[in-house]
Amino acid sequence: MEEVKIINEYHDPIEERQIRHFACMEMSRQIHRYIKGMRGSKEHMLRVEETLKDLPLEQKEKAIALYFDLNRKALKGLDMKVVLARAMANYSDTFEYLMTLVNDRRKMVRYLNLLREIYIQYHEVIERNGKFGILDHQGNTILSPKYEFVRTCYVYVDDLRTMPIICQLDGKMGLVLPDGKETVVAPFKYDSISLREEPPYFEVRYDGKEMLMTTDGVEKEKPEQVE
Repeated sequence: MEEVKIINEYHDPIEERQIRHFACMEMSRQIHRYIKGMRGSKEHMLRVEETLKDLPLEQKEKAIALYFDLNRKALKGLDMKVVLARAMANYSDTFEYLMTLVNDRRKMVRYLNLLREIYIQYHEVIERNGKFGILDHQGNTILSPKYEFVRTCYVYVDDLRTMPIICQLDGKMGLVLPDGKETVVAPFKYDSISLREEPPYFEVRYDGKEMLMTTDGVEKEKPEQVE
């Protein structure tokens, strides 16, 4: 019985890494399809490619997972079983071997769970004593629950940036990175911060002024409206 258990639980680390590699390529293509669907340009897609190309597999997987957390619509309609089947097809030398992999239910379930664990890493907004913060997918605090208001920015972006969170503290608005270090991108001096659908992604108001703001907290003048 022990021998059977060992055989059933055995997995080939080379096979696993290669399937992860090919699955990562499929997930990168999904980002490309999403950008194209959002009417992004070829330059946008090349920028994502350039960001990913020199990263080791683990960092590439993490970067793509963070992208999906920010752009959850990018996963709409994606069937992980298809992603896995394509990865297995790329890994297989013959059709017969591909069918052996696909028909191995235990292996399919294991790899499906692995891919979901790698790429579906959604954060969660929490409330404690009337204040709000954010936990990552593993339950680690990436934004302390000390803010009167938090808004995660789900927007279409054409690179793999980490977007700051719109937060309110002591009645004023600011931008904070969800990095576990409370890194302030824009100080808490604004009367309001709203999200835009295109760069620069924020519009801010304070002291009677209206400005645009980049994801790095740099203020920019609003372009004059054409009559």
